[in-house]
Amino acid sequence: MTKPLLIASDVDGTLLTDDEKITDRTRAVLTAAVDSGTRFVLATGRPPRWVAPVVDALGFAPMAVCANGAVIYDPSTDRIVSARTLSEDLLAELAEIATRVIPGAGLAVERVGESAHDAATPQFVSSPGYEHAWLNPDNTEVSMEDLLSAPAIKLLIRKAGAQSADMAAELAKHIGHQGDITYSTNNGLIEVMPLGISKASGVAEVAEPLGITAQDVVTFGDMPNDVPMLAWAGTGVAMGNAHPDALAAADEVTGTNAEDGVARVLERWWGVTD
Repeated sequence: MTKPLLIASDVDGTLLTDDEKITDRTRAVLTAAVDSGTRFVLATGRPPRWVAPVVDALGFAPMAVCANGAVIYDPSTDRIVSARTLSEDLLAELAEIATRVIPGAGLAVERVGESAHDAATPQFVSSPGYEHAWLNPDNTEVSMEDLLSAPAIKLLIRKAGAQSADMAAELAKHIGHQGDITYSTNNGLIEVMPLGISKASGVAEVAEPLGITAQDVVTFGDMPNDVPMLAWAGTGVAMGNAHPDALAAADEVTGTNAEDGVARVLERWWGVTD
């Protein structure tokens, strides 16, 4: 591959180490790439409100494809550029399927307003008793009626103690046109996206106005929610710690997120290889 015109990287398990840091080596090569005119895009399952710490660690504010492609967010201006949502009717249909197919599952939805912390829009609301899959939860419990009362960028289906892969396989038997199923952790958490929305569609939405095609893009990822992006790009790179589905979709495999895997690839064009 010639020098890429755009780099898109997943965040957790890819760009960040396991203690949620960006190493000096990775920061240096990304800064060199951006200084040379190549675009860098964050492509994450995180909502916009969880992007700021990554931007702070990078030292610059790239465009962010958030919520697995459903939201394009510009952290330099704290502006939601675009959002793709599940309608109330689709959410109701999906909620019925999820609670029937995965007994005991809790539901939550992510919403967005006009900025990352839009106080006018309750952004992460969950059903009563929902068990968060992450530390430091910021969800607000509401009734199921309220949960389904507004469009959402994604529906989360959570069952503590379950395996996400097993949940996805079962839900796939019942969910078709309603949305696309993915997951970024095997910790009993499924995310349902608007149909046709993925990190690939989100990165393409950023690239196309710049005249950049998939062939000139290199992407990095480690989990099933990265698979469309890895397959779409001219060069898709899976991390050494990646899920088997990501490994299968990638053109090549690099080091783990603890071994500067992203930097090892980018140093072919910017910096000195080790």
